[in-house]
Amino acid sequence: MKCGREPGGIASDLHGVCPAAADSSFTGINAGRNAGRFCWAVTNTACKDLVQGDYAQKIKECRDCEFYHMVIAEEGTRNLRTKFLRFVQGAGIGPSVLRGLSRTVIPQGKRFVFQGRNMDAAYIIKTGAGIVLVEKDGKLHPADHRCEGDLVNMSALFTGEPSMAHVEAETEIEAWVIKKDEFNRIPESDSDLWEFLTEVVADRFDSRRPTSYRTIGHYMTTRIIGRGGYSIVYKGVDLNSGKQVAIKMMRHHRVMDSDFLTKFKKEADILDRLTHDHIIRVHDMVERYRTLFIIMEYLEGESILEKLHDRGPIAHTQASAYLIQACTAIQYAYQQGVLHKDINPGNLMVDQEDHLKLVDFGLACPVHEDDELLDGAFPYLAPELINGERASLKSEIYALGVTAYEMVTGQRPYLEDDPARFTRMRCEREIPEPRLSVPGLPEHLNRFIVKACRINPSQRFKDMEEALALLKTGNTRK
Repeated sequence: MKCGREPGGIASDLHGVCPAAADSSFTGINAGRNAGRFCWAVTNTACKDLVQGDYAQKIKECRDCEFYHMVIAEEGTRNLRTKFLRFVQGAGIGPSVLRGLSRTVIPQGKRFVFQGRNMDAAYIIKTGAGIVLVEKDGKLHPADHRCEGDLVNMSALFTGEPSMAHVEAETEIEAWVIKKDEFNRIPESDSDLWEFLTEVVADRFDSRRPTSYRTIGHYMTTRIIGRGGYSIVYKGVDLNSGKQVAIKMMRHHRVMDSDFLTKFKKEADILDRLTHDHIIRVHDMVERYRTLFIIMEYLEGESILEKLHDRGPIAHTQASAYLIQACTAIQYAYQQGVLHKDINPGNLMVDQEDHLKLVDFGLACPVHEDDELLDGAFPYLAPELINGERASLKSEIYALGVTAYEMVTGQRPYLEDDPARFTRMRCEREIPEPRLSVPGLPEHLNRFIVKACRINPSQRFKDMEEALALLKTGNTRK
């Protein structure tokens, strides 16, 4: 590092180790001593307000630096999920709209994207590298690199907003030019490409990107915390309040599915009207980058499922406390006209203080308006659902009963190695009493589980008030 503040550097004892060099989030070629390159060559400085030389000096030194060129070479292949080349190279690969793109050559040193300007084209780099420059207070601050296979100026395609930064050619660049009208002609049926575009947007929100790139409305992503079949979830921050949030981004190929889009919006609408201590909160929904984002309460902790996997059965008093909280959440949602339809240990989150939250309302529906689809985690589906009946509060109670059985025994009540036999047993044979596996199980917990899991819905708790009374007082009435 030019400043000598890398670990063991000549200035590290006097001035301390550079925060960039000590940042463990940088990996691979950017880790440890080399992380400081973000201070010098890429992100201007990690030394608070001290700028280590001007941009012209950096460009001159970096262009002749062997390490810098090694970094450029690695960045060209570091994340192939977000590289467009496979869609524009070779006959028969990708949609025809991308295979017919025009090419351009951009001389070294030329600026081809301009901060604050509305532009109607983006670029896919075939060869060469560019540098992203943020202009602030009349000064240029290097913020990022764009290399082989990268999409440059994606805002022209996704949002139509002015470019957030300048981009200059560090070396001569050969690139394909993709106009917004060409992008708009990508067929909705091309699910592979839309899935790829999800990864492009996800890469934009990578924690290494400039802050301005990682904003959605007044929210900023900080890191990916989960990936699912229909969404990517980020940890983020509300820039207005400073509070942490979770940001769920819908995958682009799912946006093209009108039925799924309706369901995704329904989840946000349902959660928006539920305000309860034991139900995850939704703060906002933002439409951007040709997809949807749900801004939710950020939860620190783990699911009941993770607890079971990591530490086995849950202590009786703790299990009772969790079940009481879950019952109040399910009861409140039902009183607001909502059935969750996917009660299971994976959808019950618990924080360090054992405060429980019911999450993932993606399958939820209004009471009496169930679509009768057999969805939800199969081991927790009530027998009547398997037989084609609609979801109800009684099926919610059954799912919680199976969850409770799993909490205290560490396993589900029926063998699941043979799906047909498993289904038949569930519809014909009452669950074994959990105290047979857990001899010291308190009577009220045993009775709660057995009654919640009755095959006949009419023999279960008539409502959550009855279930809560048993859990809270140990009442043994049937």
